[in-house]
Amino acid sequence: MYKIWKTLFVCLITSLVFAQQKPNIIYIYADDMGYGELGSYGQQKIKTPHLDKITKEGIKFTQHYASAPVCAPSRCMLMTGKNSGHSYIRGNYELGGFEDENEGGQMPLPEGTFTIAKLMKQAGYTTGAIGKWGLGMSNTTGDPNKQGFDYFYGYLCQKQAHNFYPTHLWENGKLDTLNNSHIQVHKPLAKDAQDSAFDYFKGTAYSVTKMAEKTVEFIKENRKKPFFLYLPYTGPHVSLQAPDEAIREYLGQFEEHPYYGENGYASTLYPRATYAAMITYMDKQVGEIMKLLKELGLDENTIVMFSSDNGPTFKAGGADVEFFNSAGGLRGRKQDLYEGGIREPFIARWPGKIPSGKVSNHISIQYDLMATLSEITGVKALDNDGISFLPTLLENDNKQKIHDYLYFEFPEKGGQVAVRVGNWKGVKSNMKKDKNAPWEIYNLASDEKETTDVASENPELAKKFEAILKKEHQPSHIRDWEFIVPKFSEK
Repeated sequence: MYKIWKTLFVCLITSLVFAQQKPNIIYIYADDMGYGELGSYGQQKIKTPHLDKITKEGIKFTQHYASAPVCAPSRCMLMTGKNSGHSYIRGNYELGGFEDENEGGQMPLPEGTFTIAKLMKQAGYTTGAIGKWGLGMSNTTGDPNKQGFDYFYGYLCQKQAHNFYPTHLWENGKLDTLNNSHIQVHKPLAKDAQDSAFDYFKGTAYSVTKMAEKTVEFIKENRKKPFFLYLPYTGPHVSLQAPDEAIREYLGQFEEHPYYGENGYASTLYPRATYAAMITYMDKQVGEIMKLLKELGLDENTIVMFSSDNGPTFKAGGADVEFFNSAGGLRGRKQDLYEGGIREPFIARWPGKIPSGKVSNHISIQYDLMATLSEITGVKALDNDGISFLPTLLENDNKQKIHDYLYFEFPEKGGQVAVRVGNWKGVKSNMKKDKNAPWEIYNLASDEKETTDVASENPELAKKFEAILKKEHQPSHIRDWEFIVPKFSEK
C-alpha cells in the first residue's frame, strides 16, 4: 500500500510541476514567403541568419503545406484546423476598399468558431496576436478579441496591409494613429518621374517595426505566466516598402530597374534590394525576439515555430520572385495549387525537446496546428481535420500518425482542386468552366517540380482522387466559392 501511495504522490507532483512549466508558444507567420526564401531552404541572395539559426537549433520540415494558396482562407484554416473543403472561409472575400474611410476587412469568422486561441485559453494561456488578421473587423463576429485572443495589435484588414506605412493600426478594437500621411499605395508613377517622386511611398512609422515593439511588450508583460503568441507579420507581401537603412544593406548587389507601379502596389527605385531588405528586416525582428527570450530566461521553455501563409507572389507589384528563386524551383505561385503555391518552409525550435539539426520529410499541413497544440496542452480540440505533428517534433517518429491524404480546393483563378496521397499529387484546374476537368497527376518522389503529367498511366489514381473530392467537399455559404458539382446532383 505504501508503494502505491508513493507512486500516486510522485505522479501528482510530476503533474503539478508540468502544469507550472507549460511551454510558451510563439507561432510566426510570414506573408507570401516562398519555399525557397530562407537560407536554410536554399536561398542564395537574401540573408536570413536568425531564422537559419532556429533551423540549425531545431527541426526543418521539407513537406509542409499551407492550407490554401492565398491569405484569408489560409489564416482561417490555421485558426480552425479545417481543410479547404470544410472551412468557413475559402477565398479572399473583400468587404471594403483601400481608403481609410472605406476600411471594411474581409469575410469575418462567425460567432462560436472554435479557434486555436480559444483552445489555448482553455489550457490556461494568455493569448496574443500581432500582425495581419484578415478574418473580420472589430465591429464584426470576426474580431480577434472575440475569437480567443486577449490582445491584438496590427492590421485587421488585408487591403490596409498593402501599405507598410499606414495611417493607423488597430489595438484591441481601437485605432492606434501613426505618424504617417495617407498613401494611395496603388497609384502608379510616370515613367519619367524624378527620383524624389518615389518618396511619396515612404513614411515615418514602419508597421513591422511597430509590431515588433508590441511583441516585445507582450512577452515582457506575460513572462511570468504561459502565453501563446501568434505573429502574422506582413513581410514580404508587396508593396515593396522598407526602411532606408534596411534597403542600403542590399544596394549595389543586384542589377536594378525602377518599378513605377504598373502592376499595382508601391513604386520603388530599387525593387530587388527592397524585396530582399523586407525579408532580412523581418528576420532581424525574429532575432530580437530570440534574444529577448534568453534575457528573460524563457528560452528553454518556449516553442518557436515559423511558416508562411502561401507561396510567393504572382506577377503583382515590383517583386521579382524568379530572380530570387522564391519558390525554390517548384511549379506555381500564390493562387496556384501546384507545389510552389502551397508548399512552405516550416521550422520549429524547443531546446532540450526538439533535437537540433533534424530534417523531417513528414507530410504535414498548417491545419495540423490545432491537433498539435491540443496534444501539447492536453486540452481536447473540437472537430478538426488535423493530425498532431508533436511526435515528429519530439523525435518520436515511430508514434507519428500520417495523413491518408491532403485535400485542397480553391475557388479563385478559375476554380482548382488538389489531392496528395503519399507521393502522388492530383490537380484539377479551370473547374468553373469545366466541372469535369481532367486530373493532372504527378509523382512527387521523382517529379517534385510537377513537369510530367502521368494521368494517362494512372486511371485508378484519378478515380481515387475523385472519390476524395466527393468525400471532402462540403457546399459553401458563398455562391462564388461553389464550383464543384454537389453530391446530390449525381445519379
